[in-house]
Amino acid sequence: MNERSRVPLAVTTSGKPEDTLVARAREAARQWGLPFIPRRRKQPIGPMLESAAEAFIVFEHEGVSLWDKEGSFSFNPGMAHLRRLRILSGQLGGDDALVRVAELRAGDHFLDCTLGLGQDALVAALVVGPSGRVVGLETSLALHAVVSEGLNAYDYGPDSCRVEAVHADAHTYLRSLPSGSFDVVFFDPMFEKPKKSQPAFEMLRRFAEHAPLTPETLEEARRVARRWVVVKGSKYSDDLKKLGIEAEPGSRYTSVIWGRVPAAASTA
Repeated sequence: MNERSRVPLAVTTSGKPEDTLVARAREAARQWGLPFIPRRRKQPIGPMLESAAEAFIVFEHEGVSLWDKEGSFSFNPGMAHLRRLRILSGQLGGDDALVRVAELRAGDHFLDCTLGLGQDALVAALVVGPSGRVVGLETSLALHAVVSEGLNAYDYGPDSCRVEAVHADAHTYLRSLPSGSFDVVFFDPMFEKPKKSQPAFEMLRRFAEHAPLTPETLEEARRVARRWVVVKGSKYSDDLKKLGIEAEPGSRYTSVIWGRVPAAASTA
């Protein structure tokens, strides 16, 4: 293959694949509608990125990762795990902004329209508990593939529901839902170009397809919500203000702000 014939995204395995891993990767490629490109034993990924694909979803024994010429990214619960530990220790929502602003409680149905790394969805899954439901939407197929595989393998424990990862555009998905389908609808849009961040987050931004939150999508979210639409933003941006959302009181030491608007039914 030459430069022109490289596909944008493909599926492969580690350089030491077993038959079961190859079978898993092939089936995932079929489900995602992506080409599967076999990898010879101990074959480096670099030349494959030069000749076969611009990026690879790589099935490995320890998980699934995303590779391109700039680096790699794999699912890591990261801060979500620490936030969940705090909640389990009895600090239910005490210092967690998402839980406080969304007023999350056991049994809630929570829709995360910008799943990304799955951090907020994992926290919500613990708070709503086994009787609740958490659905996470991701527009980028590459990110959905890696994060959904990571969420499937995550050890949720008995006090949490599982996160249902869906590859979908938020506006289209919202329009398909009946009114009042979820208690809380959540957005964490990438409003602005950030300062230089860690390589994994840089890669997340390269593959993310999150468009700015529009008034039309916000209104669809208000229709679908039973209680609140919650939006996370940057302290140094006026994007929440443009949407008519007032920031909730929060710590002056964080660069993140939170806003919420009531569900359409609650203001009717």
